[in-house]
Amino acid sequence: MLDKKLILVGYSGHGFVVAEAAICSGLNLKFYSEMVEIKSNPFDLGYLGFEGDSNFKYWNSEFEFILGIGNNKLRQQIANLILTKNGKILNVIHPTASISQKIDIGFGNLIARNVAINPLVSIGNFCILNTGCIIEHECQLANGVHIAPGAVLAGNVKIGENTFVGANAVIKQGIKIGKDVIIGAGSVIIKDISDNKKIVGNPSREI
Repeated sequence: MLDKKLILVGYSGHGFVVAEAAICSGLNLKFYSEMVEIKSNPFDLGYLGFEGDSNFKYWNSEFEFILGIGNNKLRQQIANLILTKNGKILNVIHPTASISQKIDIGFGNLIARNVAINPLVSIGNFCILNTGCIIEHECQLANGVHIAPGAVLAGNVKIGENTFVGANAVIKQGIKIGKDVIIGAGSVIIKDISDNKKIVGNPSREI
């Protein structure tokens, strides 16, 4: 049976990273959707229109979807749209990622180049584990979490829905972080963080 054709939803910036990871991992990526056709098309994908339009006609079983949107909340909104149309959203895992066989992972996630994930990690849906981040043993990531390049989560870290952890941030073992939190690049987190906070610095502080 032939692989179903993949549609990349969102084709700029982060979408380029997702596209390359998908192609490197052998997925049958052929098309993209965007509000308008883009001028730069580095992976020669066919343009199918905008998934949010009422006349978008690619919700049939011939197609599956991957998410190329970096913004946490928009990513979830688009994912929910796809699911309401009975579309299937795949994970994209770059072949250079080092992933324990003892993890639990949902769907619609990106695991990018050189990511390391150790045993008993739980990853929800629609997450981004970006280039070279490290997710240590027994961490729990809720839906829509974005771990930016080079960030390190020590063991047993729990992160709530739609939280963003900036590039090269370090989170101490056993820390609990709420939902809709933004952690700035290079921050060092040694205390729990409640919902809807913006945290920066070393030592970290709220802004």
